[in-house]
Amino acid sequence: MSSSVRVQAAAFDVDAEVAALRGGDARIGAIVSFVGTVRDVNDGAAVSTLELEHYPGMTERALEAIVTEARARFDVYGIRVVHRVGPLRPTDPIVLVAVTSAHRGDAFDACRFVMDYLKTRAPFWKKERTPSGDRWVDARVGDDEAAARWSEPAMAAGGRST
Repeated sequence: MSSSVRVQAAAFDVDAEVAALRGGDARIGAIVSFVGTVRDVNDGAAVSTLELEHYPGMTERALEAIVTEARARFDVYGIRVVHRVGPLRPTDPIVLVAVTSAHRGDAFDACRFVMDYLKTRAPFWKKERTPSGDRWVDARVGDDEAAARWSEPAMAAGGRST
């Protein structure tokens, strides 16, 4: 079972990351991955640059805690999270979450769980450059609602997804 978390400025190669996570493990029947990218429009304004800031050390620990919780909730073999920081342009990849499992249900659920918690619990700050100037990106109510669904009684009791 493998898991890894990285925060970096450099771009990442999705295929290489997924291959490294898989590592030739013949037990794996499902690999689910999510790649988030920079959009060119947000809240009705054109975005030319998105800059992500973080607290080194604190951010990695928060991501590791999310991965640890996902591993406890879902029957998975491995989870890999790569999150970029620094200035990014539209279409640049921001984040990769990849999960391996014997079955797709746990892989999908764990991937969604990690992303939902990453959006609400990981200490990242985003600043967009728009035609009217720079602006900080506020947290979204929808992200909080997505994360809250994992607190439902069946999941809070440590039940595994089916």
